[in-house]
Amino acid sequence: MELFRKQTNIDFMGKRRLALIVSAVLLLIGIGSLVTRGLNFGLDFTGGTLIEVSYSEAPVLADVRQALADAGFDDAVVQTFGAENDIVVRLAPRNAEESADQLSSDVTSALRQNTTSEVTLRRQEFVGPQIGRELAEKGGMAMLVVLLGILAYVSLRFQWRFSLGAVAALVHDILVTFGIISLMQISFDLTVVAALLAMIGYSLNDTIVVFDRIRENFRSLRKAEAEQVINTSVNQTLSRTLMTSGTTLLVLLALFYFGGEIIHAFAFTLIIGVLVGTYSSIYVASTAALSLGVSREDLLEQKVQKEGAHLDPLP
Repeated sequence: MELFRKQTNIDFMGKRRLALIVSAVLLLIGIGSLVTRGLNFGLDFTGGTLIEVSYSEAPVLADVRQALADAGFDDAVVQTFGAENDIVVRLAPRNAEESADQLSSDVTSALRQNTTSEVTLRRQEFVGPQIGRELAEKGGMAMLVVLLGILAYVSLRFQWRFSLGAVAALVHDILVTFGIISLMQISFDLTVVAALLAMIGYSLNDTIVVFDRIRENFRSLRKAEAEQVINTSVNQTLSRTLMTSGTTLLVLLALFYFGGEIIHAFAFTLIIGVLVGTYSSIYVASTAALSLGVSREDLLEQKVQKEGAHLDPLP
């Protein structure tokens, strides 16, 4: 608790070369896994069949998953749908010749054989791979638009060196997170895409807080070198960063362990995102801005330009 009561004096920038090596190793491992193993795309992207069944009594989801696994549906995704006695099963066909009707019939039979409750087939839907490809393209386009918007926003609010540092941190976070998801073969579905977009927002917010303090200190610590200013700024915001990350992680860990299987991938992605985003705000974004040569003169010049833009031209 002493860390949260007083400002620390850690030489973060003095360890930036070591951090660069750590980031390079993580990126190499992640990219290598993406190239060799790829992503474990879920049914949202690969296509498959959605089957809704209704039980006369609320079933235990673990028993339902076990019944499907015993019938050969190891990759089935099971979740409740509305009432506790209604469940949805999402799964891919076991072979190319198997139709959606045959698949739903086999699933319903497997469920009926492992329960004393009455099981009724409510509906079935087939999601083709074309829709999955469209979702993947739109998800990738969403992240690209977000990165371009962030580049423009940070350039206008701060300075172009800061904007490149912020985007570098976000690209680092996305690649590392993608690499870990690929390495652990976490199911990549739309909930993971949502988690990645939330991670981008979280990481950017943390980076902006650090950058805002750097800008203030460049104007107040007039005789300090750029490295010293950035070190002071990171130390001043460290308690806030740790408190925010810590409380967020508590919520995500609770979701991961108690939220059920269907939300595991979402919670896991955000846990990785918070850890990597906190690290990158210090050692990627700030280091990139320092390496690009950000200085007090750059910020003063930008301030003069902004103030001059509001002056009326002389007649």
